[in-house]
Amino acid sequence: MRRCADCSVRIEGGWSHCPLCGAAVAGEAAPSPLPAVPLAFSRRRVLRVLFLTSIAIILSSFLAQLLFRRELDGIGVLRSVWLGVCAMWLVVLMAVRKRRNVAKGTVYLVIVVGLVCVYWDYLTGWRGWSLSYAVPIVCASSIVALLITVRLMRIEVGDHILYSGLTVLLGLAPIVFLMLGWVSHPLPSIICGALGLLVLLLLQLDQGPEMRHELAKRLHL
Repeated sequence: MRRCADCSVRIEGGWSHCPLCGAAVAGEAAPSPLPAVPLAFSRRRVLRVLFLTSIAIILSSFLAQLLFRRELDGIGVLRSVWLGVCAMWLVVLMAVRKRRNVAKGTVYLVIVVGLVCVYWDYLTGWRGWSLSYAVPIVCASSIVALLITVRLMRIEVGDHILYSGLTVLLGLAPIVFLMLGWVSHPLPSIICGALGLLVLLLLQLDQGPEMRHELAKRLHL
């Protein structure tokens, strides 16, 4: 059994540092008295669904390239699709590994990737691919990642409400850019907005009564 010299306590389990003071412990590890709690979801299943979704998006992007000229516009679209796939992987991996502050991490990720794309577009002569393609595709990919997270991982109702609000936010951002006239090709923004509404509807159908009950408690209705 391991022992903490600072606290003068004996510690069961495989602790490398004292849970009370954080100091290093000495001695051999003893079996933990608490049973190992299994995950409420299958990581293998989450990653398999994420991988198949990524393959489908990449193949769709290759097919979509046939509709564009092989110039900078087409390159910008392909670049945006790969950014979206990377963003989707990062969001789901954050949920699998941390399971906390996933919504905050998703917002930060979309903001950082969007700003980098806008700056990149500015440095290359501003052809508008960042707002027309990159931001809507990254937002749509993040919405798909949130849907995978909600459907395959067992989350609390409060987190369900938070993800629903984040889905609305991600879906409305490209629509706002479209209304301001900053978008040269409206189709990606329209698809992103429609996807946000569809995913929001699926989230409501999944745990609609529980969410309304939780909102009523929090709003004291």
